[in-house]
Amino acid sequence: MGEISGTNAAPSGDPSSRLAKVGVWTWCSAQVPLVAERVVGVVGGGIVGLAVARELTRALPGARVVVFEKESEVARHQSSHNSGVVHAGIYYPPGSVKARLCTRGRALMEDYLAEHELPYRRCGKLVVAMDQSELARLGELERRAGENGVPGLRRVTGAGICEIEPYAVGLAALHSPATGITDFGAVAERLAQDVRAAGGAVLLEHPVVAIRSTPGGVEVATPAARHRLDRLVVCAGLQADRVSRLADALAAPQIVPFRGEYVTVAPAKQELVRGMIYPVPDPRYPFLGVHFTRRVSGELEVGPNAILALAREGYSWAQVRWGDLGELAAYPGFWRMARRHWRIEATHWIRDVTFDEDRSQVRCGHIAQVMACLLYTSPSPRDGLLSRMPSSA
Repeated sequence: MGEISGTNAAPSGDPSSRLAKVGVWTWCSAQVPLVAERVVGVVGGGIVGLAVARELTRALPGARVVVFEKESEVARHQSSHNSGVVHAGIYYPPGSVKARLCTRGRALMEDYLAEHELPYRRCGKLVVAMDQSELARLGELERRAGENGVPGLRRVTGAGICEIEPYAVGLAALHSPATGITDFGAVAERLAQDVRAAGGAVLLEHPVVAIRSTPGGVEVATPAARHRLDRLVVCAGLQADRVSRLADALAAPQIVPFRGEYVTVAPAKQELVRGMIYPVPDPRYPFLGVHFTRRVSGELEVGPNAILALAREGYSWAQVRWGDLGELAAYPGFWRMARRHWRIEATHWIRDVTFDEDRSQVRCGHIAQVMACLLYTSPSPRDGLLSRMPSSA
């Protein structure tokens, strides 16, 4: 699943000030106690915003929680445009916030999926080292996974790889049986039901166009009405920087959108892969690499690449927004990133535009070395958006 990330730029001065910004979330509040009948707003009907809203209904039973979502349904963007992997915690530095959230979040997610009978499959994954240069990095991943408490993780050699994935080859691999797959769009829809069941509201087609601090609270404007709130949390996904800017007028961070494209393996070849197969990630880049991913539907996909999107919510080459491109061109951080990573991005663009027209036979980047050449069909409709670096797939 792609992430929204950026610098933790906060306003100077008292951290308890009315508008305090942490990362891409903005918490708007007044320096006065909340009244008994309070209203808390959440901007964003993706999985993060809905999870926050659900937790608020549980933590603040006397409050009414209102979610503002600009689309006609929840989870229209990153929450439903991702690989659906429930990671076990292999990659992140031990003790980091990401490591704690990943390992604890996996357990909580599994419990939630079981409680609500949502689709889930523990298919496991292999992280495969192809040559000697990758063995040291594989060892570092093994160390991190051990300290992060990844359940059932073990290192296997070439013969052990074939026992798990008969058509895979490599010098060594890490097998994580606890890595699973789900449908995060379905999870988001269930979270929305939880919010409504607790007395909250999910307002669809309610884009937030203005945020204003008021005595004792905050006012949110949509095209339809103005809403008086006691607290506001911004979890606006791909629009998080723009929406939080309505509250605090800070320029940073700014999101640079990347589109991750997947292709679907032809039905006759899908059983060549039992679970998921990943490469050892290149430490120069924040992505986990092109990999084979099993879907809860039973399909097998290969991806993603990382293509600079031509619109903030551009899921294909046909979606171009000149205003978004102009904003991107004016952002100095984009050019710093481009100077550092232009070679790998150019490679991804060339691979994308030279993809065979009939899409009958391609090798998909580094991970194609792991498997015999597979036949692919048309691109999957689940092409995703990867956000500004650093992020994870």
